[in-house]
Amino acid sequence: MRQQVQIDIAKRIFDLKDNQTTDLADNVYQQSKNDYISPEVAQQEQQNLFRDLPLLLCLSCEIPEPGDYICDDFSGVPIIGVRTSNGDVAAYLNICRHRGARLACDKGSGLRQMRCPYHAWSYAADTGNLLAVPFNTGFEGINKDDFGLLPLPVIEHDGLIFVRPSAGDAIDPTQFLNTFNDDLAGYGLSQYSHFETRVLEAPLNWKLVVDTFLETYHLSALHSKTIAPLLHNNLMAFEPMGQHLRMVAARKTIDDLRSMPEQQWDLILHTAMVYVLFPNTVFIMQGDHLETWRVYPGATPNESRMHVSLYTPEPTVTESARKHWKKNMDLLMATVLSEDFPLATNIQQDFSACNNKMLFGRNEPALQHYHKTLTANLRCNHDK
Repeated sequence: MRQQVQIDIAKRIFDLKDNQTTDLADNVYQQSKNDYISPEVAQQEQQNLFRDLPLLLCLSCEIPEPGDYICDDFSGVPIIGVRTSNGDVAAYLNICRHRGARLACDKGSGLRQMRCPYHAWSYAADTGNLLAVPFNTGFEGINKDDFGLLPLPVIEHDGLIFVRPSAGDAIDPTQFLNTFNDDLAGYGLSQYSHFETRVLEAPLNWKLVVDTFLETYHLSALHSKTIAPLLHNNLMAFEPMGQHLRMVAARKTIDDLRSMPEQQWDLILHTAMVYVLFPNTVFIMQGDHLETWRVYPGATPNESRMHVSLYTPEPTVTESARKHWKKNMDLLMATVLSEDFPLATNIQQDFSACNNKMLFGRNEPALQHYHKTLTANLRCNHDK
């Protein structure tokens, strides 16, 4: 994040804090509870959001060397991302063209060819081309050029790798990332290291998981013993970034900046920078590390799956560093699993008991922007 942007946000937060307010939307917004429980809405989201839009696959540091690969099927589409021999990233449907078996799972290294575990058809990792068909005389009629792996649009940009789970045009990073692109460039994520990933499942609609990150109004009530001592309640600076958004929550230490020259202000150390990379990634610059939550629908509208990762500015090579980052990850899990999710589970269970609408207050502009963007996206695609 550029220094002048940090200065502008900090001054905005100081003004809001001094006036005992927060960034406000123009009006209260009403959100239908049906959107969290409807199978029809879930089906529309699956197609329009989790098939047609670029989704974050991983950070570059998770597949740094040629032959490194990572598999992902959270969107419902089995994907494999591969670092090619020339250093680029390729992505394919992780499906053998013979009988549909998965070619690989999890993540690994040294991949030059992908060999199907069912009948040993093999494909080039760099190109996806079909290389070999055992007992080739049984398949004389096929042209190998027609049966390579199906490629998917993929981009690697400033340390992030995005894949669209459906075939189509290339992804334009500038157009897709909008003004988030400016912030992203300053974080130096290509130098970060992956510390840990945990996969969670919860009896919640996926949007309800994202919602928990998009306001600071609840901190003192729900998180009084965990993060409330660290962050100001009901104080944040909000910025729409096209379909994406930025919400800056202020740490209790932010007033330390007032006594320093502006050009020395490090806003990241005194805030939690919460972004939503539309539609499903919560991206949090958390002082000295990065957390990502990639949130996906589960088997029903009342279920979700999450891929929660912690990334550090440098590799974890000492035991003291490992303990430090594990403590951060454990605090994150304790806050969400012990406080946010139990309460949200009750909310999810009670959605069908009363079909009136929820209220997103003027002091919850990030929530409003996110759901207005969801609604507009689904409506736009529905009308096509």
